[in-house]
Amino acid sequence: MTGPSEKKRTQVDDVDRSMYDFVKDESNQEHLEAGLTPEIVREISEKKDEPDWMLELRLKSLDIYNGFPLPTWGPSIDGLDMDHIVTYVKPETDQQASWDDVPEDIKDTFDRLGIPEAERSYLAGVGAQYDSELVYHSMQESASKMGIVYSGIEEALQDPKWEGIIHDHFMKLIPPTDHKFAALHGAVWSGGSFVYVPAGVQLDYPLQSYFRLNARGAGQFEHTLIIVEDDASLHFIEGCSAPKYNVANLHAGAVELFVGQRAHLRYSTIENWSKNMYNLNTKRAICKEGGDIEWIWGSFGSHVGYLYPMSILNGRGAKSSFTGITFAGAGQNLDTGCKVVLNAPQTKASVETKSISKDGGVSTFRSSVVATKNAEDSAATVSCQSLMLDDRSRSDTIPAMDVKCKNVDIGHEATIGRIGDDKVFYLMSRGLSEEEARTMIVNGFAEPVSKELPLEYAVEMNNLIKLEMEGAIG
Repeated sequence: MTGPSEKKRTQVDDVDRSMYDFVKDESNQEHLEAGLTPEIVREISEKKDEPDWMLELRLKSLDIYNGFPLPTWGPSIDGLDMDHIVTYVKPETDQQASWDDVPEDIKDTFDRLGIPEAERSYLAGVGAQYDSELVYHSMQESASKMGIVYSGIEEALQDPKWEGIIHDHFMKLIPPTDHKFAALHGAVWSGGSFVYVPAGVQLDYPLQSYFRLNARGAGQFEHTLIIVEDDASLHFIEGCSAPKYNVANLHAGAVELFVGQRAHLRYSTIENWSKNMYNLNTKRAICKEGGDIEWIWGSFGSHVGYLYPMSILNGRGAKSSFTGITFAGAGQNLDTGCKVVLNAPQTKASVETKSISKDGGVSTFRSSVVATKNAEDSAATVSCQSLMLDDRSRSDTIPAMDVKCKNVDIGHEATIGRIGDDKVFYLMSRGLSEEEARTMIVNGFAEPVSKELPLEYAVEMNNLIKLEMEGAIG
């Protein structure tokens, strides 16, 4: 007879996400009515005491949203009903600068996710958002003395020094007319970060924001605005998670990144939403001459995802690199990829993505490379590798290239395959179980991405892969 310690199960119904799926009581939180109306939009703006131009933008965005059809070319989002989504949930605390002042249940949430520990170890600044509002924000004095501004975007909007700059940049890269959920974001956005790095400032330690959606049947619509001036450098880290419910939740945030001349920005994110989440986030960067944007990205959660970070290379010699991984398990349909616009001479872009699908998960990679008539002597390479772990899963690659300039070098390659039995046999001959062998192969497949992540995020990614793989060899 074989005991439990000798034979592990060969199939699991779902991943043990106890680290992320814990739920906190929300009975004392302030909830607006579900749905989307001008009255709700006005109430959000009034609660935040916003300038008139922001309210006008919100109402205009709502009109645009109502005029847009739902997307029909990607995964179905029929299960998302905005009449049952709460667009604003205020935690029972205002933003705090001291971790000790954060309410215990919220503090416990972020303690369990490792945020304070990460702050103490090596981060220059941390922002933590709970549902619709930032609950904690702190930055090291050394970074502040360098002239770096890292605050909640709503807080910066109340400062006359920054309101004009926000006005000039807010939803300029991602206008409400871009698509239906950009318009939704413009109408009901709440929370998020504002970062300003002055010219010539090189920050050696990263800044980090973490977004936690706790409320059942709610949406989170944070806005991140980062401006890195000429010859400056920044690494920004973003993480997200939510517990699992039996109703739809929605994430429709926006990230706008402005990279100055010869400036460098690395933007790292791990999105680990629960599998009832519709993740319809929009991220976009624009680079001036000699500017450099690096995207390091992993998507492990959500029921349905539409995610395509975009780089617009507007200055001579600007560069973009995108390194990402997607893991689609049971009940997940993740439509991801990236976009690049080469809009100046001698620009360069590279894309390297990995996707893993199992238990009937669907992973679709879409890439769009546009070389305008201004893109003389520019180059772009796109590489997509997909790994399917069973015969029930699906992986597709859909590249698009629009080249309007003769003197450019654009290339695309894609491979789709399964774990080879010979590799599994070799590792088993070295003493590993079949499950351990398959997990090791998947970790090796994901290694080009994990090695680029900050340490605790690389560990989180590897743990997520381990959880997804555990027992799943049959």
